[in-house]
This record gives sequence, structure tokens and C-alpha cells, in this order.
Amino acid sequence: MLFMKGAPAAEKCGFSRQIVSLLEENGVKFGTFDILSDEEVRQGLKTYSKWPTYPQLYSKGKLIGGLDILKELIENGELKEALGLAEEESLDARLGKLINREPVMLFMKGA
Repeated sequence: MLFMKGAPAAEKCGFSRQIVSLLEENGVKFGTFDILSDEEVRQGLKTYSKWPTYPQLYSKGKLIGGLDILKELIENGELKEALGLAEEESLDARLGKLINREPVMLFMKGA
């Protein structure tokens, strides 16, 4: 969840525009909340997160950070891991694990 000023394609600050662009470029699906639409949420979230600026990016209920943190995660190749988005395992890797699970494996059709 991205707490930002405005909405995607209608951002109301440069930092929000940049973070939306970076998330989209990296194929991250995300929801948004316009903090300018609710002053109580805007001020309360700063206290809750102990993070005084916006935008703020959360994943699975945990604060990831703002634009600078996101840029750093991307630069270090750590974005997907930080967001808890595991890379999809290839079929070859899955088959390799399955075949090597026991010393002898029998694959058969039917029940």
C-alpha cells in the first residue's frame, strides 16, 4: 500500500510521481491512498510509522520506507525480497527438487 499525495496518473508531488513510476517499472502491483483526502490519516500515520514524510510504502502491514529507501532497494537488487514478493520458481527448479526428494522416485499416471 502506498500512502501518497494524489493518485497514480494524478500525483500531487514529485516524490509521489517518482515512487509510482519506480513501482510500475519494477512490475509491483500496489494500492494507494491519497493522504491529502484525510488530514487525520495524514497526521496519524506519521505518528504510527514514526516516519515524518510522504510517500510511505507498506508491504504486508510493514513500513518499507519512502522514495530514497525504494531507490536503494532497487539499486541493491533487494526490492522483491523487501516487499515479500518471492521470485517464481522455474519449472526446471521445481522438477529438480521433486526428483531429488527421495533416493528413488516413481512417477506414475493415475491414482
